[in-house]
Amino acid sequence: MTVKLFVFISIFLICAFISPSARSQDLDSLMEKAVKPQTVYATATFKSTRVVNGHSVERMKKNQLEFRVSHRFGQMNSGSYEFWGLDQGTIHLALEYGLTDWLEVGIGRSTFEKTVDGFGKVSLLRQSSGANTMPIHLSYLASTEVISLNTDPAMKQNFSSRMTFVQQILIARKFNESFSFQLTPTFIHRNIVPTEIEHNDLFSLGLGGRYKLSKRIALNVEYFYVYRGNENAIFQPNTGAIHYYNPLSVGIDIETGGHVFQIMITNSQAMREGGFIGKTTGTWGDGGIRLGFNISRVFSFNK
Repeated sequence: MTVKLFVFISIFLICAFISPSARSQDLDSLMEKAVKPQTVYATATFKSTRVVNGHSVERMKKNQLEFRVSHRFGQMNSGSYEFWGLDQGTIHLALEYGLTDWLEVGIGRSTFEKTVDGFGKVSLLRQSSGANTMPIHLSYLASTEVISLNTDPAMKQNFSSRMTFVQQILIARKFNESFSFQLTPTFIHRNIVPTEIEHNDLFSLGLGGRYKLSKRIALNVEYFYVYRGNENAIFQPNTGAIHYYNPLSVGIDIETGGHVFQIMITNSQAMREGGFIGKTTGTWGDGGIRLGFNISRVFSFNK
């Protein structure tokens, strides 16, 4: 073999091994430029629009309607005569509709104080990863409640005295497929209160968590700390004021196709914010807790 032939074969073999690698690198580079990074949004932070009593960051998608039935029995410490609360009951019925994928509105009616309520919930931020990273969900909720029960003379004379206004910021994060957590700073203004020593304005901080036990079952826990500003005066004997407690609720979510069924134990009778945050009179300490459930059914009007 001549020297020229040896050099030619050597150059040919080197090119044969190097060229495919170079072409592959060029192809990978072109693919990276052509395929843009994707934004992945967190889903099912909570399985329902409620944690237990309070709203979650979840909302109905556009053109979806949710029919919600909530029921709370009487206090378990009522004894055998009331069948440990099962002879009594409070009901809340609601319709909630997604006007867009980021705006939900709803109306409801409760037997507790014969209250009619309406709300709007706006999604401001969505938890995401990838091209656009956002560590939390952020929503804002505003609702108005009107008491139609005719017991207070002031309410009969002035319609505005029946009204309660609620504003909430919902901050949630889904840490993994099993665990989600939510903070809910809340402001409530009541146009009229039961006694003179109670304040019209209430501030509250809600804590809510969800832990997924299986594919269709999850444990939810919810607690609201309520700052009234004059607890020492309210809780003194002989003031005539009602002794209120912070609401604590524990529930089990069971997903069954188009239904989400939740059974819970709570010390709250009411199922709307002005009631269960501001007017919870039961306490876990003496058995003043209630068995209850929520049932929701979603209907889609998308073509």
